Amino acid sequence: MEDHKPTSFTFEIDNFSEKESVIRTTNFLSGGCEWYVKVHPKGDHIDDHLSMYLCIANPESLRFGWKRLAAFSIALLNQSGKELYRKHEPFYQLFCAEIPLMGWPKAVPLEKLQEKGLLENNKFIFNVQVKVAQVVDEGSVTGNEMLDVNGFQVLYSQVASVSWIFVEHPDVAVNFKPKNQLLKTTYMNILLGLIVTLNKPLHSITETELNNAQSDLFELTEAGFKLDWLKIKLDEVSMERKRANADGYRVQSLAEHIKNLKIEVNQEQINSSAKILSLEQTLSNLKDELNKKNAKSL
Repeated sequence: MEDHKPTSFTFEIDNFSEKESVIRTTNFLSGGCEWYVKVHPKGDHIDDHLSMYLCIANPESLRFGWKRLAAFSIALLNQSGKELYRKHEPFYQLFCAEIPLMGWPKAVPLEKLQEKGLLENNKFIFNVQVKVAQVVDEGSVTGNEMLDVNGFQVLYSQVASVSWIFVEHPDVAVNFKPKNQLLKTTYMNILLGLIVTLNKPLHSITETELNNAQSDLFELTEAGFKLDWLKIKLDEVSMERKRANADGYRVQSLAEHIKNLKIEVNQEQINSSAKILSLEQTLSNLKDELNKKNAKSL
């Protein structure tokens, strides 16, 4: 693995509290390509946090199969350059065509920005540090390569999904117990499979899949994954399925009842038709008998 010199850049944003839209810094060079930081002053679909992301600039201009494995951090400074707050990734992160940016939707609580020094004279100052450990400018990508994402070896084709998990749930594996890399990969595959199952349309989830999901969630939690968010999802799916099954049973019962009513109605119609035919025959017989008596009397 290559060892590139860390790079450090500081940026200032004036009149920060007045900013509403996304702010993009100027580009800087590290590991043979250009980067920039994207700042969401009012949060990226999150109301109570500032969001910040480290991004590859112009990824479409890089060669097919490019990769950058990098560690990075972002520190908030006061106007004297003193560090007041820092966010960092403890593991090297993979940047590639499928994942050209990484960062934190919940980088800083907005209320923390009101603390002394963070927004002196309404100026937001931060420093970004990037250390690139691996550079691949061009390569053949088959999808079967194993890459490291937050300490888990996963297939290249799984990198986007695994990275999403750590972006949305940064503490998901902080208490993960197994250290064997093969075992870690196995558990991650189980987690990815569980997410796929719970995102399927409700009508396509079988009872067996639901039972397996319960078992997988228990096993993953026992291994140390923090999966409260998935438990909530599983509970919702289970409840919706029970409701759907109950509705289905009611519909089936109603359909059966309607079927039985139709049979009864048809039977009544048959019986009524038979009675009418009997009455008509009786009337015809009476008319014949009356005609015969009239003929004799003449």
